[in-house]
Amino acid sequence: MDEPKDHAGLDAGDGVPDRPTSVTSSPGHGDDHPGYDLIKLSPFEQRVHKVFIGPDGLRPVWRFLLYLLMYHALRLGVRVLISSALADTPRIRLLLLVELGFCVIAFVPALVMARMERRPFGDYGLPLRYAFGRLFWVGAAWGLLALTALLLALRAAGTFHIEGFALHGTRTLKFAVFWAVFFLVVGVYEEFFTRGYSQFTLTRAIGFWPSAVLLSVGFGILHLGNLGETSVGILGAIAIGFFFCLTLRRTGTLWFALGFHASWDWGESYLYSVPDSGTVAPGHLLQTSLRGSNWLTGGSVGPEGSVFLFMLLALLWVVFDRLYPGVKYPALPPKEMANSAL
Repeated sequence: MDEPKDHAGLDAGDGVPDRPTSVTSSPGHGDDHPGYDLIKLSPFEQRVHKVFIGPDGLRPVWRFLLYLLMYHALRLGVRVLISSALADTPRIRLLLLVELGFCVIAFVPALVMARMERRPFGDYGLPLRYAFGRLFWVGAAWGLLALTALLLALRAAGTFHIEGFALHGTRTLKFAVFWAVFFLVVGVYEEFFTRGYSQFTLTRAIGFWPSAVLLSVGFGILHLGNLGETSVGILGAIAIGFFFCLTLRRTGTLWFALGFHASWDWGESYLYSVPDSGTVAPGHLLQTSLRGSNWLTGGSVGPEGSVFLFMLLALLWVVFDRLYPGVKYPALPPKEMANSAL
């Protein structure tokens, strides 16, 4: 039998009626407890509640959709800003500002979700303690060497030709630095948006590899708006994205993938001056050409649409699998993973 509760600062004659200390059921309080019916959920409400709420609060799939909703709302704001305030900005500078804006709208919703989920932002793949550390630079070396190997294969096949320099003097360094910064920003945006918060959250809902497949397809879809892009080029982007998922799985962070991504794009667009996802960048270093069958050269897409790309990615997968055999992602306690179903 519960002991009577005193009301602080009140005497028994003050006329304060006794009332239950809780309206939820607990040991000693059955469904007939006064006030219980006020909050008791109906069977239908219980089913709806279970759809949205799990042991850790809002279920991962709804968190992912909430993240996307905030992202697209902010993206609309970026579009309005570009069309109004930045309409007269030189194109090459506008490209960088747009990518910086995309970084912001990918990160801000994730910061909101990190606060809501009460977890460190670094759990989403980009821990600051590893920023531009060994994994980043190893990834950058892999990216540039892999691209070089691809273009050497195209040169051996007689399809890739270097005809001279397109830049001279200080413009060489100027554009080298600009495109390095630009593609670093591109890498941060695309890697975090498709394999940062999204991969972390969907992994808790449906598992790592199903999420990797889904988000790699999304990575390919991001390239649909590129001029000169083709269906084979989209498949190439999906395959590259899937390889980046492997690097996340085995290193535990996105820093390797980010370094690879940035150096690959920089090498294509500036150093080797070939089309990157269907786009030839202004201010490229060399005068080059790709001549031959589209299945070899990639056609308007460039090397990312070449059959050699898929052969290269298969080789990279095997080598990376051997060098990084251990699984390090997701770094979540087993109990939390067990409670993270749809």
